Parts: sequence; structure tokens; C-alpha cells
Amino acid sequence: MSETNFLLEAFKQTNDQLAGHGKRNVQILKEALQEVDGQQESDVYGNGQIIEDFQVKMATYLGKETAVFFPSGTMAQQIALRIWCDEKGLKKVAYHPLCHLEIHEEDGLKELHHIESILFADKSRLIELDDVLSMKEEVASILLELPQREIGGQLADFETLESISNYCRQRGIKLHLDGARLLEVLPYYKKTAAEICRLFDSVYISFYKGIGGIAGAILAGDKEFTEKSKVWKRRHGGDLISLYPYIVSANYYFDERSSKMEKYYEDAKELAKFFNSCHAVSTIPIEPVSNMFHVHFHAPKEQMESLLVEIYKETSIGLTGYLREVTKDTCSYEVSIGDQYAKLLKEKVKHVFQLLDEKMKSSGY
Repeated sequence: MSETNFLLEAFKQTNDQLAGHGKRNVQILKEALQEVDGQQESDVYGNGQIIEDFQVKMATYLGKETAVFFPSGTMAQQIALRIWCDEKGLKKVAYHPLCHLEIHEEDGLKELHHIESILFADKSRLIELDDVLSMKEEVASILLELPQREIGGQLADFETLESISNYCRQRGIKLHLDGARLLEVLPYYKKTAAEICRLFDSVYISFYKGIGGIAGAILAGDKEFTEKSKVWKRRHGGDLISLYPYIVSANYYFDERSSKMEKYYEDAKELAKFFNSCHAVSTIPIEPVSNMFHVHFHAPKEQMESLLVEIYKETSIGLTGYLREVTKDTCSYEVSIGDQYAKLLKEKVKHVFQLLDEKMKSSGY
């Protein structure tokens, strides 16, 4: 068994975990279905009350004319950018070097849609207005991700978003929002989803990340845009005979957790302080701007895995099931706060970090 699997197995054996909503097992669906009328009709190839009602609900929440439910965000976002490229007759889009489409989708945008990606801004920082203003390439669309996950969930200020939006509209550039974690950033901006989404021509949100559903996504915009997206959804094979298990869970956990984002945000800030109080441990950002952040250990990955396993065995509290090597002397992982953190007694949490601090010091890191 590899060291990574060894850490994961130790994590699975813990009684409690600091992050997330709990184990991703079949109970997630069973809980969502418990009060659903078994005689309710399912959706059929993208039609039916169950899907149409949910799409209207999400369009209203996001302040957009219409919305379409997709089985995945990968599908939804590639389609959004394809529509904007076709509309302008220009197959070029711009986004951050660590955008999901660039590093996690096997070049789907390029291979399936023959769209060229223009990468702007340094990969270690956020996109700023000056990056947009100085862009030499003409593009059909610009994608912004809120928060920028791969650099710790950092966020541009709202004024920067407004300035980029105004510039794009003046230049006829469609602005698309990768809002997979949009709900999670609302407490930081102190804005409604609709207030943020009005800056964008199209919006994608996820239902399995902060919300904790099974899978699924919403793509929202004006009616002309969403009607085109339905055609592309069919072409991509996204119109399954029924999507209701995903829709039911998305709707249930949206209602259950969308109002808790402020709590998750405050818990994330508290947890980050615990990490930053430990020797040779730091977070990015130092103070989180949403419920997620990155933890960096100034220690080699293999040694850090062994150290964490010791803590798990002593406390039965899990921090993470994986570590990613950053350099030969450092490693990191991503934290996303959900329901689990609030269930833990503070005394137990403090004990975990006392142990972490002691072990990091005694190991000489």
C-alpha cells in the first residue's frame, strides 16, 4: 500500500473530521429522498415539472432570466464558452492559468470545441483589471472563477469585478462566471447571488461542492443563451432519460445549507487561526475569504503523512486524506468547511492543534 493510501485509510478510520459535511455515501441520497412523494413524476430528457421548477427557482435566485440543469459543471462551462464563441465568430477565450478547464478537463474545450485558451495573469495571483486591459488578443469571452480555488480560494474585491464587467460590456466581450462555489463567497462580499451575477452574462454553479449534493450544475443566462445550451446539452449526451436523483438532492441540500454559508465562513476563519498558530504550518489566504482555504506544511510530504497518521490514531480526528507535494520540503491540502466542524467540541479541536504544533517542533521542521 502506498503512503498516500496509508494516510487515506487512517483518515477513513477516524471518528470525526474537521472539514466537509461527512462521508459521501448513499445516505446523502436517502436523506434527500426521505420526504419526497414516491408517486412524483420524474423528468424525461430535460422536461417535466421536477426539473423545470428547479430551473426557475435557480434562475430567480441568481437573478437571471432562465437556467438549465446539467449533470456536470465541466459540460456546462464548455458549452457556455462554445456559445459565446459561436456568437462572435471567434474561437478564443481567456481565463486564469489554473482555471479548471485548463488543468482538470483533459483539454476538452480544445479537443471537442477547437477553442483556443488565452491564459492571463500570473498563476500565483488573481486576475486584475490591468490584466484585462493589457490583453493583446481579441477574445469572445473571459471566464472569472470566484473564488480562485487553486490558489487557496482567493477573491478579487467587488469593485474589481465591476470594472472588469463594465470593460467587457463596452468591448462586446461576454463575461462568464465559474461560480462553482458562488454561494460560499456571498458572506465575504456581503452581496446576494443576484447582485454578483448581474455582472456576468452567464453563470455556472455547482451542487456538490459547498452544497454537498450528489452531482449536478446550473447554467444560467438570458433565454436565447439557455435555449442554445439545451441543444448543446443534448449533443454532449447530457440529457439523460432522468436526472431527478441529482435534482432532488441539489434542491434538498440547497435549502438545507445555502443559509449556513455565513457560519461556514466564520468557522473557516477560526480553523485557519488554529493552523497558523502551529509551528511550520500556514494557510493561504492567512484569513480565508470563504469556507475554503489551503493548508501548507513546511515539511516533506512523506514525513508529514506519517505525522498526521499519528495524530489521527491519538485523537480519532481526521484533517485530510491526502497531501499534495509542493516542493521536496513542503506539501499542502485544501480545506472546505461544512457541517462537520461545528459538531466537534472545541476542546478536542484545540487538542489536535496542540499535538500538531508539538510534533512539528519535535520533528525539527
